[in-house]
Amino acid sequence: MYIAKSYKQQTERKMRKLGGIVGWILLVISMDLLQVPTGWALDKSGDRQGINARILQKPPYNLTGRNIFVGQVELSRPSRFAIDKISNKLLQLDRAIVQPYEVFFRDGKAIPNRNVDDHSAQVAAVIISQHKIRRGIAPDAKLLSSAYSQRRQDGQPEACLAAQHVARQYNGSVRAINFSFGELLSEDPRPKPILDGNALLTLCIDWLATTYNTVPIVAGNQGKGGIPIPTDLYNGFTVGFTREFDGIYRQLDRGNLIDEPFLDRNNNGKYDQGEVFSDLNKDGKWTSGVESPVDGRRSLALLAPGNNLNLPTLQSKFKNANGSSFAAPHVVGAIALLHEYANRQIESGQWTLDARRHELIKAVLINSADKIQDRGDGKVLGMSKTILDAFGKTWIDTEAYTNRAIPLSQQLGAGQLNAYRAFQQYQAGQQSALNGLGNIQAIGWDTNIVEVNQYQDYIFSESLSADSFISSTLTWDRQVKLNDKNGNNLYDIGESFRNDGFNHLELYLMRSQDNDINQSVWSSISQVDNLQHIFIKIPTTGKYKLRVLFKSSENNVISQRYGMAWWAKYEK
Repeated sequence: MYIAKSYKQQTERKMRKLGGIVGWILLVISMDLLQVPTGWALDKSGDRQGINARILQKPPYNLTGRNIFVGQVELSRPSRFAIDKISNKLLQLDRAIVQPYEVFFRDGKAIPNRNVDDHSAQVAAVIISQHKIRRGIAPDAKLLSSAYSQRRQDGQPEACLAAQHVARQYNGSVRAINFSFGELLSEDPRPKPILDGNALLTLCIDWLATTYNTVPIVAGNQGKGGIPIPTDLYNGFTVGFTREFDGIYRQLDRGNLIDEPFLDRNNNGKYDQGEVFSDLNKDGKWTSGVESPVDGRRSLALLAPGNNLNLPTLQSKFKNANGSSFAAPHVVGAIALLHEYANRQIESGQWTLDARRHELIKAVLINSADKIQDRGDGKVLGMSKTILDAFGKTWIDTEAYTNRAIPLSQQLGAGQLNAYRAFQQYQAGQQSALNGLGNIQAIGWDTNIVEVNQYQDYIFSESLSADSFISSTLTWDRQVKLNDKNGNNLYDIGESFRNDGFNHLELYLMRSQDNDINQSVWSSISQVDNLQHIFIKIPTTGKYKLRVLFKSSENNVISQRYGMAWWAKYEK
């Protein structure tokens, strides 16, 4: 430390002698070199040791998020060159590591030199960092960032206003919005608030997803008591964070607070008397609706790297950062890469605008997540990592694997984001059910409409291999309405939202010749979520199909748009 300081002082004296702008530029370059650490965790988290996005940035793919708009909403925002003095001092535009495309304060212009902080800058860096080594996941994406908080009492209404402003930009072409913040239940104005999806901000985010066709990505709640609102959203999903295990990001970090935490001394996966237990309401029981949603619902859908990431501050200095705040933007960056590819396909006439549906992108990301490492025979669908919970257990060990009513693991969601596998899932293209008359390939996706009391069948064109896994994910929106007092079709402070619930869809894996769902090989039939997910072994080699069933309707809505993705292995 003393040696570095002495060298820094000597360098400063030399640069002063050079004088002028040239001297100052050389000083900035020298100081930047001094701050390069021995490990580059952001580079690792984006590479094969993490979400495997680097391969997509290189030829032949060359995906960097070019011309894709993504959003960021936080209490504060990153600084921007030419608006904030902190960005201008000793820093040339071409050396800015984090340069948002536009910055705002709530629903208006950003206030120069106000509402900026390191946290938002580091979150933004995960997406758009221009550093040559520690490059962001989508370095050429156009990030729109809005700060919402200026006073202690600012909260959900102001955050909703900021999110709406971001979602509306550029004719509503913002493909995903990152929310790396949250609010305590104790600060929610509802009487006896719980995580039931009815907080104003949670309703707002779900409404924005449907209204502006964007995917909200929310950082998981952390710390004692957590910051759970809006982790109980429906139309986007919550992201937890992993740490390195044997040099690879693949184990759930103990900093995640997915439920009330305890020290599982006997490693049996449940609380036993005498174990250290953070009992938030002091009743000696798990408290549904406090640190996890009501009714046993799982809103955590994906994991991403979030431990020991070396990220730039406002001054473009690097420091370590930890938490789900930095896992969520890995997902947003991956979404930007997918949309850049979609733009190419749409412009060439190979795809339709269906490829941009937010329900579909959600299904693609969840369905392609890593769970169990493939041994090289393709039977585990080419997955690159085995993802572990905090106690070393895998997805196969969770109740989600054995219970048809539970689509996601409470601790692991669907697994860890794999950007390259998501690209492979997406690249396979749309394959319509055609009311059961069309055959599908082993990998593919569709976005379609199903009528109440009806179904859509997706029949595989070839036999699936025995003892291989099949993965399929079905997503659709919760219905949220704006109580629009002034009739301007926009949320305004003082207005509210109405939860109209969600239609009930189910997903079945069946033999191709069967028509009775009671004969299904497996199914996902959650009653409490707008997501179904199947990950199961094929019992015998043969012809199979997937069935999307619209079982019951909310509020007399007789048709439902959905997104669906699947991945299986054909018998060779």
